[in-house]
Amino acid sequence: TDDFWAPRRRVNREVTLPSQYRLLEETGRIDNFRRAAGKVDIPFQGRYYNDSDVYKWLEAAAWTLATGADPSLAHKAGNVITEIADAQQPDGYLNTYFTHDRAAERWTNLRDMHELYCAGHLIQAAVAHHRATGDDRLLRVARRLADHICDRFGPGEEGKQAGTGGHPEIEMALVELARETGELRYRKQAQFFLDARGQGLIGSSAYHQDHKPFRERCSELVEGLERMVGHAVRAVYLNAGATDIYAETGEAALRDVLDRLWRNMTTRQMYISGSIGSRYEGEAFGKDYELPNERAYAETCAAIGSVMWNWRMLQLSGDARYADVLETTLYNGVLPGLSLDGGSYFYQNPLADDGRHRRQPWFGCACCPPNVARLLASLPSYFYSLSDGGLWVHLYAQGSARISLHDGQAIGLTQHTRYPWDGEVAIEVEGEGTFSIWLRIPAWCEEGAALEINGQPFTGVLAPGSYAEVRRAWQPGDVVRLNLPMGVHRVECHPYVAENAGRVALT
Repeated sequence: TDDFWAPRRRVNREVTLPSQYRLLEETGRIDNFRRAAGKVDIPFQGRYYNDSDVYKWLEAAAWTLATGADPSLAHKAGNVITEIADAQQPDGYLNTYFTHDRAAERWTNLRDMHELYCAGHLIQAAVAHHRATGDDRLLRVARRLADHICDRFGPGEEGKQAGTGGHPEIEMALVELARETGELRYRKQAQFFLDARGQGLIGSSAYHQDHKPFRERCSELVEGLERMVGHAVRAVYLNAGATDIYAETGEAALRDVLDRLWRNMTTRQMYISGSIGSRYEGEAFGKDYELPNERAYAETCAAIGSVMWNWRMLQLSGDARYADVLETTLYNGVLPGLSLDGGSYFYQNPLADDGRHRRQPWFGCACCPPNVARLLASLPSYFYSLSDGGLWVHLYAQGSARISLHDGQAIGLTQHTRYPWDGEVAIEVEGEGTFSIWLRIPAWCEEGAALEINGQPFTGVLAPGSYAEVRRAWQPGDVVRLNLPMGVHRVECHPYVAENAGRVALT
């Protein structure tokens, strides 16, 4: 009962995923695949992008299966994979909206119709399922679709169709597929879709992240383009994909844009909760310091996208500021999107309300519910990461992990803590060898963190907003104890945030 995340992940497994599966059936989303396969003769049901909700649910199921056997969930996931595979067309194309009577419309409206967006979510689900189970059935489906996309889209001089998706998602999916399969072609295709933005191929609007070529968004000659603009979810999904591409290519121009956009977003366009996207109009970022409370849109999916982007920036740099934003957003921007009982959701998350804003069991546009589910299911992967020198601890919660270092040595870590209810964290190490463990000292910990190893005080640097490196010859049973005092802080807004004049927040 001391573990903050265990009951939430248990609810995700026992309530959220089963209830979402039922709703996917009741709303016809899975029937759409049966229709595409010719198994049922019924009209298409729901929104044209409904396939993506099935894929996100399947990704959540995969990450859940990775952390423990669940025969009922595995059976449901297997059934869904069968329906998806049976709906795939002979040429690899897969989108249930564009089957039968709409087949001639395929790939004719990349800006609005979400074909590449849906494909991206299928690919991400397939990678997750393959990693979690070793089963390659869905991965084979995803590769056939990705091959179809690679054959179809590219430079006009190669006889291919030029264009990119109006809702980014395919970029990070293709990079992940390249990593999973070793097929460089997929990463190059992600690069093509990023480079096609801002060329006027899908309308040139900021809403669709097509207003400027990505590398020109921070040009000092173009006023206002160091800000995040347009649809908030699209913006952070695109930046996550661009970060993945940078991680593979090391292109400095991409990193410069990402750094500037991140800096402006976190200092001028982000709520204290970590939520982003202040405008109902276009579900979009507003101007600098445009952060209304009651009219905050603050979509749950936007907060999830921010977590995904910050995680990728953290992996590039080991800079604790990304982990600080990730943690703040995870606890305060994402979690409100799901009820404690796991059965109802917020789409928008205003910071003030008159009592009428209530969670709902589902939405016609149901992007947020399965997105919350997949993030909670994948949460264990956000706690630790590796570098050549050892292991990084980014988040704190009761639990254990078995991790293989880059030299192949397996070590175990067990955290004993009530975090976030208090800041006492004991980490027991099972393994031996000389390597470093980096422990995050959160930026909010201003009262002074304390660290000891086997009862002996740590003599290195403990600075808020950084990582403390503990390097030693570890022995089984070594214990690292970290104390993060949780003082109450008064936080004042920048004076340009008009609605918060004369107010403070307590954190």
